Amino acid sequence: MLIEMTEQAATRVERKERTRAALLDGTLALAADRGFAALSLREIARSAGIVPTAFYRHFTSLDELGTTLVDEGVRQLRLALREMRRTPNAHLGATVRFVFDQVDTRRDLWGFLIRERHGGAAALRGAIAVEMQLIVRELVVDLSRVRTLDAWSPNDLELASNLIVSTVADRIADYVVSEARERPRIVDRAVLQVRLIALGMGVWKP
Repeated sequence: MLIEMTEQAATRVERKERTRAALLDGTLALAADRGFAALSLREIARSAGIVPTAFYRHFTSLDELGTTLVDEGVRQLRLALREMRRTPNAHLGATVRFVFDQVDTRRDLWGFLIRERHGGAAALRGAIAVEMQLIVRELVVDLSRVRTLDAWSPNDLELASNLIVSTVADRIADYVVSEARERPRIVDRAVLQVRLIALGMGVWKP
């Protein structure tokens, strides 16, 4: 009896996870045409094959659903970058290519995030801005450990970090809307731009 109850509970959890994933995927598909702010709870629920009231078993609001997508994109990338920084001798070019490898696995999600970053719902813009700023802060910490940048102030380090993160974000925006044959060129361009920034940092007098 106990085994049967455990199996039933596991089945319910799996079913709930599938529905939650369907809500997220449905949101991405619908937002690709009109943007997140134009979507209704009813049509998002319909896309997952559930009634609107059942939506609240998974998310407390549309804003929570949207910020969950931010978590699955920017936050997961930030955590992945944190892990990569523990790799011995990881250099800028490899880090930039790693970012695009992560983006490539979920171009639909990153297309959504790029669109919502500036023109989307306020809750999403805020959530994306917070995660982007956390990436900047972690890069500031990394740069502060570079011996040649000992004389740099925190403001200078943040200025350089913002420039690097913004540059890569702009190339991601190009990447997610490009044809497959163009993507390697966009990645190469991002690597060159970041290297150029790094060269400029080498001669900057703070």
